[in-house]
Amino acid sequence: MANHYHNQTTDEVLTKINATKDGLTDTEVQKRQEQFGLNELGEERRKSTIQVFLEQFKDFLVIILIVAALLSAFLGKFESTVVILVVVIINAILGTVQHVKAEQSLKSLKNLSAPSAKVLRNGKKVEIPSKEVTVGDILYLDAGDFISADGRILESHSLQVNESSLTGESISVQKTIEPITEDDISIGDKTNMVFSGSFVTYGRGVIVVTEIGKDTEIGKIANLMENAKEKKTPLQVNLDNFGKKLAIAIIIIAIIIFAIDLFRGRTIIDSFMFAVALAVAAIPEALSSIVTIVLAFGTQKMAKENAIIRKLHAVESLGSISVICSDKTGTLTQNKMTVQQVFLDNQVYEHNKLQMNERLHKDFILMNILCNDAITTDKKEIGDPTEIALVNLGEEIYGLEEMETRSKYPRLKEVPFDSDRKLMSTVNTIESRNVLITKGAVDVLLDRIVKIETADGITDFSEEDRIKIHEINQQFSASGLRVLAFAYKEVNNLNNISTDDENNLIFVGLTAMMDPPRAESKDAVAQCITAGIKPVMITGDHKITASAIAKEIGILQDGQALEGFELEKMTDDDLKNRVENISVYARVSPEHKIRIVKAWQEKGNIVAMTGDGVNDGPALKQADIGIAMGITGTEVAKDASSMVLTDDNFSTIVKAIANGRSIYTNIKNAIRFLLAGNTAGIISVLYAAIGGLPVPFAPVHLLFINLLTDSLPAIAIGLEPHNKHVMNEKPRDVNTPLLNKVFASRLLIEGFLIAVATLLAFHIGLSTGDAMTASTMAFATLCLARLFHGFNARSKHSIFKVGLHTNLYLIAAVILGIILLQLVLLLEPLKRVFEVVSLTPIQFSYVYGLALMPLVLIQLYKIFFVK
Repeated sequence: MANHYHNQTTDEVLTKINATKDGLTDTEVQKRQEQFGLNELGEERRKSTIQVFLEQFKDFLVIILIVAALLSAFLGKFESTVVILVVVIINAILGTVQHVKAEQSLKSLKNLSAPSAKVLRNGKKVEIPSKEVTVGDILYLDAGDFISADGRILESHSLQVNESSLTGESISVQKTIEPITEDDISIGDKTNMVFSGSFVTYGRGVIVVTEIGKDTEIGKIANLMENAKEKKTPLQVNLDNFGKKLAIAIIIIAIIIFAIDLFRGRTIIDSFMFAVALAVAAIPEALSSIVTIVLAFGTQKMAKENAIIRKLHAVESLGSISVICSDKTGTLTQNKMTVQQVFLDNQVYEHNKLQMNERLHKDFILMNILCNDAITTDKKEIGDPTEIALVNLGEEIYGLEEMETRSKYPRLKEVPFDSDRKLMSTVNTIESRNVLITKGAVDVLLDRIVKIETADGITDFSEEDRIKIHEINQQFSASGLRVLAFAYKEVNNLNNISTDDENNLIFVGLTAMMDPPRAESKDAVAQCITAGIKPVMITGDHKITASAIAKEIGILQDGQALEGFELEKMTDDDLKNRVENISVYARVSPEHKIRIVKAWQEKGNIVAMTGDGVNDGPALKQADIGIAMGITGTEVAKDASSMVLTDDNFSTIVKAIANGRSIYTNIKNAIRFLLAGNTAGIISVLYAAIGGLPVPFAPVHLLFINLLTDSLPAIAIGLEPHNKHVMNEKPRDVNTPLLNKVFASRLLIEGFLIAVATLLAFHIGLSTGDAMTASTMAFATLCLARLFHGFNARSKHSIFKVGLHTNLYLIAAVILGIILLQLVLLLEPLKRVFEVVSLTPIQFSYVYGLALMPLVLIQLYKIFFVK
């Protein structure tokens, strides 16, 4: 049952947790830490390197390969066994290295949200590591402090706290000490409580710690993540399904061939070896390792472009994303309040269009700086984000250095801000006058105005002036801007400055500000839409502000904006039916985010969720791709994500998606390259079996081709340069299987052509009357034809259109493959290992000529028939 500390008085809370305002003693601290543990979230137990390594062997094709290796060993073909096992182990090592590297990259990003805390221990104020804070500690908070635990406020001296990491709301919350009567209210409405993970923007306070570690609001949200299931990526699903179907097909064909051979009178052992040869020909031994290597290269490239991939297979999932559910604050926006417009002298000005040679304009900028408690010196910004924005307006836009200005116009008195009257006032010396400057909410300040100043002078404040200011305020607010009004008057008696002096004021102007979009967000959103990706904004901020930002960057066009309370009333089916028409969700909770992601997924979409706050964690994990911010992101968000952006830049996601699409296309081409060659081997073996001919290949021949001369070209195809038009295409349908009709028909035709060339060489060899010569010529032709076929597999277009020299990796791989084959055919020790005989120059010319035939035919087809 929840502890409703917000309902209770401070004395009641202290009594309930058995604490006092004098703090804890060392003995009490020890007892409480034994009872409650340390103040840290229970981190998910990391898998050991050995565990990660062993998990690499779960892949279905890898299991088949291991079985094939055992069979080869049983039959005495130890060379085959060694080669297979080496490849399998290399694949596992690559996957393990990638996992460990990703974890290390993330570890280097980790910054504790609250490295230290100021507490009262043994009657003295001391600074301790945040993990040592315990229930009952008296915690002191000042502007700029991160809050290390949940607590009830005992003292609030204009205390304001930014809770955006929990609520998504970028505006600071004014804190009080009074009990709140309502029971079930949101975190943002518990104004007499503070929460771990938030930070103080203004004032100071004293709290008593009520919850630590996993019992804090952060801990509760982290627990939600345990129930959010991780999904397999489309490629993982495709390869799993493909591997199972391939295994079944191989077993059936091998059994048929085994039966045919027995029927023809071969011994059981010979028939079994022939069936094994067929299985070896059919299984793409290097498939898993090639996919792993290509994905690993992709992650390295993306890391250089500020995207750390935590989960290897997430790379290709990026290419199939059809929906991005994006947090607003700090993701699409700068997470920094900035003045956008001002209303002055009956006109609306852009923030950088004021004239400093105009007295009224200069005075207005001075008021923004002087009636202000923010500090922005020494590259630090401490204070309320709205006040920081006002200082930056004068300092960055108009060159009024903050400390110099405050020194020139010293503050004599002040009336601090409080949330009840919504005003703040300071008295400053300006040109030998004592001027009281007041800033605050427009509706409150207008009731205290008696005059208005314009370029024409000071005049009485008329009803027309009031209506005009109200209209401008509504105009600003409708655009999602936060508005502050400024007024002033001269004062003579400085002894008793109080709230009573905040009357009979002279109105000067309005300052309108917002957390603006990142400069690159608009272009990134436009690219997403062009690429068929639906961007959706999900935020804890207000609907008007969220909608304004969404419209500006192009997310909210024809869609709707919805608030959390409206979503609460909808069933899951209602949400599923309406989700495609909703572009903005405002004032939402963590549970709402998960529902939204699930609704899109149930519509068959691959969903990415971006975020940086603790409240984003569960939805990041539920999404197909969770994308966390590396700079502003909390550790909960990073741990829940598949990818971390080290520059917190939304446009980096677009680059990552383009990379993902290209990588998937390249992997698919590499798989087709492998399967076309293996199909040729299967056709050749079947032809020989049905025709009662000698075995065209020894198992070691097929392993040499699959593992040595095929692997490098396949990797090179996987590293094909990216297609610049990849983001003009729609996301691929994840329900379309890897081995669809188009894919299957292409690889069958290509495999058939390679098989024809191989069998022609085989028959030429048989014509000599020597089965070993025929086997050698078939092996050499199949090997070379598959190498040359790498140029066909690069793209659906001809090599002349994609460029002969644009993939130097493939050229190098083909040359190396040819060299390796020549070594096998020419060196005596290798001839014995690979069961080949010497060929005459004429036989070599047949081999090379026939091996080139499929390349020439396929390229001619692409030149004349593929647009």
